[in-house]
Amino acid sequence: MYKNFLTRGHSRALTRHHKLAAAGVAAFGAAAIGLSAVPSDASTTTTTETAAAPTAKVAYSTERIQDVKADVTDQLAGASLKAEQIAAKKQAAAEAAAKRKAAAAAAKAKAEARAEKARQAEEAASRAAERAEVKKAAPKTYGNDLDGWIRESLAIMKKHGIPGSYEGIHRNIMRESSGNPKAINLWDINAQNGIPSKGLLQVIPPTFAAYHVPGTSKNIYDPVANITAACNYAADKYGTMDNVDSAY
Repeated sequence: MYKNFLTRGHSRALTRHHKLAAAGVAAFGAAAIGLSAVPSDASTTTTTETAAAPTAKVAYSTERIQDVKADVTDQLAGASLKAEQIAAKKQAAAEAAAKRKAAAAAAKAKAEARAEKARQAEEAASRAAERAEVKKAAPKTYGNDLDGWIRESLAIMKKHGIPGSYEGIHRNIMRESSGNPKAINLWDINAQNGIPSKGLLQVIPPTFAAYHVPGTSKNIYDPVANITAACNYAADKYGTMDNVDSAY
């Protein structure tokens, strides 16, 4: 029947539908022949050697990728900004450390300056104290003249509580000896008695010995010793040399 159908004297060509139907009939017939050839008790095995392996589904998008360049630019800008911030923090930390170091150095220098100033002040005070001690310990020097003799005698008299003034002493010296420490009276009653008056204030040897002041020379012609002994005698007899206006 198929042959007759295919070989009929129709001049019209087979359509695509007809071709597919014929192929399906042929395939079905081949399958039927294969199944009928397998024994009834035999197990059938289906092979998939020629079957295509399942593949993963891939999703495709028709949307256009946008702003990729902008995102990369933003990321680079953010990284650059972060690096700048880190560098700025490091710079600030370094500057702060430098300021702290400078402040510490300034404080140290100031403390050292104060210590040096205090040390210099202490040394100056020590030197001043030493000079004062030396000045105090060293005896005062007086001129080797009438003015110096009177002033030195007054200093000794002050230590021993003997009254007298510069004017009173000077006045009596000028009357008695005219300021000559080697003066000697060889004509008055004392000279006639063998005990002449001697020195600036014309003191006889017994009076000089009796009223001699410790710390002075025992030489009756010594100007300071003579003045001091005479003033000591006048203080005892007249209250002070200032009260003497004539021979005493």
